[in-house]
Amino acid sequence: MPGGPAATVAPADSRVNLMGMDREDLAVALAPLDVKPFRAKQVFQWIYNRGITDFDEMTNLSKGLRAEMAERFRIGRLAVNTEQRSTDSTRKWLVRFDDAQEAETVYIPETDRGTLCVSSQVGCTLTCTFCHTGTQKLVRNLDAKEIVGQIMLARDAFGEWPSPSEDRQLTNIVMMGMGEPLYNFENVKKALKIVMDGEGLAVSRRKITLSTSGVVPMIHRCGSEIGVMLAISLHAVRDDLRDELVPINRKYPIAELLDACRAYTGLSNARRITFEYVMLKGVNDSAADARELTRLIQGIPAKINLIPFNPWPGVAYDCSEEAAIDRFADIVQRAGYFVTVRKPRGRDILAACGQLKSESVRAKGQKTGMAGG
Repeated sequence: MPGGPAATVAPADSRVNLMGMDREDLAVALAPLDVKPFRAKQVFQWIYNRGITDFDEMTNLSKGLRAEMAERFRIGRLAVNTEQRSTDSTRKWLVRFDDAQEAETVYIPETDRGTLCVSSQVGCTLTCTFCHTGTQKLVRNLDAKEIVGQIMLARDAFGEWPSPSEDRQLTNIVMMGMGEPLYNFENVKKALKIVMDGEGLAVSRRKITLSTSGVVPMIHRCGSEIGVMLAISLHAVRDDLRDELVPINRKYPIAELLDACRAYTGLSNARRITFEYVMLKGVNDSAADARELTRLIQGIPAKINLIPFNPWPGVAYDCSEEAAIDRFADIVQRAGYFVTVRKPRGRDILAACGQLKSESVRAKGQKTGMAGG
């Protein structure tokens, strides 16, 4: 028979992955090795605060325990299919999970901070008509290790281990990537608890923002159980238009959404809600729209983030003219609200707001695992 020997395929690593485990999970996983709680705490610190992937480097554990752990466990990292760098220094990673599904993670450097945009789902539950991600149907939720793994991947890229207390390149985290975080509440909550833990990744809750399109029943739980900053993808001031742009509005209309915002746990002028508003030419960018926005959010400690629309292939919308954006911002600002106009970043690599999409598709018969709705 012609040809050389048959190619061999390396066996999959069957060891249990400790990535994504919180303190309680680690204590349970390590219990068969007779690991005491304070030792499990040390393992937690090694994994999340120091970024260690090799058990031999856990120098405050005995050599025997390190060897036993290496036999049973691994500390996996996410695989990167591709990395792209924009001309404006934005970086986008297409990460691959164990089941070969993919999602995108984006790092956006600014002069005063560096923000990582993290995905919570492969695809998206929602079908917002202006959003490229919304054209990719939901494949599945990401689990805690896949969410935390995106942040640790960025820390690896910047060499920021142990978790630094200052001079970080990665300072802020936004749950604004692919997916609706509040439709994956439990996994997002678990991941962010690890991220906020002072002995974990040690990122302040004030530096983490969760963006939702308006899953009203989960907003209170987000405030009381996670406690991070909240952003609302509003994008319209009339129900008929928001029904079109953000179809979840048909289930939770604007009045219900804003009532949930007013009741958000810990809401104050120090912890204002951000209302995100994509600027669509001739659709939602009139002076009347701006005035109605200020009326709707009256009494809510808030700031407004105007987002120039980022085009993608085949989309039917255009970005508002600069003069229209300036007029809109001026009206809202004169009403007493802090307004920012987001500078488009990473457009040349489709890494800007609303442009993220992977090629993952749901296998026939695969369940999405959607929870929290």
